Amino acid sequence: MTDPAQAPDVLVIVGGSVAAVKAPAALRRIREGGASTAVIATPAALHFVTPLSLAAAANSEVATDETWFAPLPRAQHLTLARARVTVVLGASAQLLAAAAGGHADTLAAATLLSAEGKVLWVPAMNERMWRHPAVQANAERLRAWGHLFLGPEQGPFGTPGEGSGIGRMAEPEEIAARALSLLGEVQCPSTPQDLAGLKVVVSAGPTREYLDPVRFISNPSSGKMGFAVAEEARSRGAEVVLVTGPVNLVDPEGVRTVRVESALEMQSAIVPEAQEADIVVMTAAVADYRAAAPKGEKEAKTPGDVTVHLTPNPDILAGLGEGQAARPGRVLIGFAMETHAGVERAALKARRKNADFILLNYPTREGTAFGGDDNQVTLVRPDGSFEDWPRLSKREVARRLLGEAVRVRKVQTSSDG
Repeated sequence: MTDPAQAPDVLVIVGGSVAAVKAPAALRRIREGGASTAVIATPAALHFVTPLSLAAAANSEVATDETWFAPLPRAQHLTLARARVTVVLGASAQLLAAAAGGHADTLAAATLLSAEGKVLWVPAMNERMWRHPAVQANAERLRAWGHLFLGPEQGPFGTPGEGSGIGRMAEPEEIAARALSLLGEVQCPSTPQDLAGLKVVVSAGPTREYLDPVRFISNPSSGKMGFAVAEEARSRGAEVVLVTGPVNLVDPEGVRTVRVESALEMQSAIVPEAQEADIVVMTAAVADYRAAAPKGEKEAKTPGDVTVHLTPNPDILAGLGEGQAARPGRVLIGFAMETHAGVERAALKARRKNADFILLNYPTREGTAFGGDDNQVTLVRPDGSFEDWPRLSKREVARRLLGEAVRVRKVQTSSDG
């Protein structure tokens, strides 16, 4: 576990909101990004989450008001305040007021008053509380001091019977991505810089193929896998371009993000970027078909069946693969989703599309469906050889994927030399 006398890369202060239950997931994602973590739990937070779950996720003993004056080489709040990034997760109105008022009567407040690095607030409260002038004034005061905010977002509240509105806390992956991005140019010691000087192009999310101005064909892809690849590539020193279909994710910092809707728009955005890329990772769930003749106006519902004439969309991965022989040293990676004969089909796709390897998804496996935070894939090569990976977070899949891409590129460039 992290030594409590050592300052972490990222300190997470967990506030007294029901959203505190998401703190362990956020801590795990931050650690998977290569950062060391520590955690402070307020007394109210411990009504919602246990010290054991926080300690396991942070790989660090949990600091509380009760541990504040434990014998350490340095006062605990001063040590923790040296974190490069402090994230106040499930930030309550009380914590905002204490920080804005300069209070130091709790470990969390004293640490915030002493913070040396960047401070990111992730509020979680009822909309009526968030919109109160006192809370807004406190938030504005903290912003004026250079503190940053993530959310709150629109969504259902954790308190039964309160409905939904502005006040829901951001999701763990989004919190982790923002925290890791705030570490800035100073890389975590455990993050290799093996992509420095390289350009990585990533596609993500679904596409929408409109039948008329309001109806479209799409799929439930969340884009999380592609965003994880883009964030991991950036953390390893690459210049990253992310081309994404419609997703509810924040653009990763330090990544040039291009947002598109249709398969044709994605193709137009990807192809010129891929021509100059060293690694191309196609995670997007591109629709196979689009309307042959989209309607210009919304047509009224009519009784009986309706026939829609669909035409195939271009296979973007195959199109990139056609010119692969002329691009020595470029690594081309695809994703495939199969429900049976997966390895055989993925190997055939890799050969047909000139991909260096394909990551095979299993949509029916528990815990790895669309929108989840984890994935379980099989790496399949054109020759039919494969590696089954265990269920992993999408960030860890991204880490392994890019590690394999680096290995393949070294083999290719050595052969060319």
